[in-house]
Amino acid sequence: MNKSKLLQMHNVGIVVESLDNAISFFTEIGLKLEGRAIVEGEWAGRVTGLGSQCVEIAMMVTPDGHSRLELSRFLTPPTISDHRTAPVNALGYLRIMFTVDNIDELVSRLTKHGAQLVGEVVQYEDSYRLCYIRGTEGLLIGLAEEFGNK
Repeated sequence: MNKSKLLQMHNVGIVVESLDNAISFFTEIGLKLEGRAIVEGEWAGRVTGLGSQCVEIAMMVTPDGHSRLELSRFLTPPTISDHRTAPVNALGYLRIMFTVDNIDELVSRLTKHGAQLVGEVVQYEDSYRLCYIRGTEGLLIGLAEEFGNK
């Protein structure tokens, strides 16, 4: 039997309260809405282990088409815990990092949409400028501007 091999990473999933706000926020970053649908039924609950469920999802795709972000809003069962405002050294999901071409301009635009800079924009050696922001619903997002890619 041949050993299974990884082909690609398809998406990262995030559960949100407002799909519309999350779509708007990630569109501002530069992702595009690929599709939106309701996922429900016994088969879906068998995958997640939640039993009967009804989830509205939106699939966002990066401009290069290689990475996706699946945003989910649970209609049933209701969400049971909230990790969005956990500090950056908490166990589990930390953040999603996006490479951007102008970090200062994007941070300025996102703060007008309610995002907050977590610390400050810093330079890492001669390679990157980096920062963390808290975006819509307190989601932690990393931004990196690589030098020489303008």
